[in-house]
Amino acid sequence: MSSPAENTELDAAAQILRLAVPQMSALGIPVTPENYTVWYEYFSGMNLDLNRAIDGFIANHVLFTKEVNTSLYKNFIQEKSPEVIENVQIETQILINSLLSKIAQLNQGTVAFSGSLAEFGIKLQSSPDLNTLNQLVDGVMDEMQNLLLNNQNMEQSLNVMGQEVQSLKSEMENLSLAAMTDQLTSLHNRRAYEFAIQDYVHCAKEQHTRCSLLLIDIDKFKLFNDTYGHQIGDKVLAYVALALKQCVRGDDFVARYGGEEFVVLLPNTHFHDALQVAETLRERISERRLTIGKDKKLSLGAITVSIGLASLQEGDDAETLFSRADKALYEAKSDGRNCVRG
Repeated sequence: MSSPAENTELDAAAQILRLAVPQMSALGIPVTPENYTVWYEYFSGMNLDLNRAIDGFIANHVLFTKEVNTSLYKNFIQEKSPEVIENVQIETQILINSLLSKIAQLNQGTVAFSGSLAEFGIKLQSSPDLNTLNQLVDGVMDEMQNLLLNNQNMEQSLNVMGQEVQSLKSEMENLSLAAMTDQLTSLHNRRAYEFAIQDYVHCAKEQHTRCSLLLIDIDKFKLFNDTYGHQIGDKVLAYVALALKQCVRGDDFVARYGGEEFVVLLPNTHFHDALQVAETLRERISERRLTIGKDKKLSLGAITVSIGLASLQEGDDAETLFSRADKALYEAKSDGRNCVRG
């Protein structure tokens, strides 16, 4: 017998299949392994950024052309190890084919049993003798036993498939997380930021609130790499990332934008409040002295950052907001570094 948990998992997988394929058909999307992977994640709800993107496309009546489908797969599913993604696709396709085959077998068994019952009914109407009647009853019993045995085998197969579905789901969740994470700092990466900024700006405009962006650059970072090597440079990056994570609130978004640059998105935050957050971050980062070497005697001195600040204004979009933060960062670096400008 299958457990309630196993039945729930199987029902969930079957429900995703019932939802995904008709929706793809309605939108004119070919049911390829790549496209099905996208829509499996969409209906499973395990990739919020993907859901926001697709919901936005649907709301704006965007056609799901080959280019759009490829973009969804590339931006939200694909990561640095294509062979891993390919394995998930193949396993998912095999699972779907197996499930459809099992359903077909079950239908065939039911149809065959119905046909046998109809045949037995016709024979009963001919007023058979007792011996023939006994044979008919034995035949019905045999057919019932075969059907029950087939159903038991089917149940065992579906239980195994339910476990495979759960395993695939976990693997796909891990892939989605890896595709949006910077491996060195464990922060969100630039790809994740590019989706987040669109969402933050959209929400701020809909709710008539403010949203602020901090663009942070480690001062003279190249000097650390050139003087001490890239391993020490990585240590500096990890230190700044940790300081940022410890200072932000639950709704704030922190990402490594690239190289020695970081971004912090502050929802529901006006300029003056964002300025206070930026100053707190700058002070927190600079107050500690990093040391290196086994004996910890060699100090790297103070790690400082320059911060550019911009708050969402009327007519802004994600690009103009970032552009103003970038300009403010340039001013901070020009004014001697280790300061905030906006």
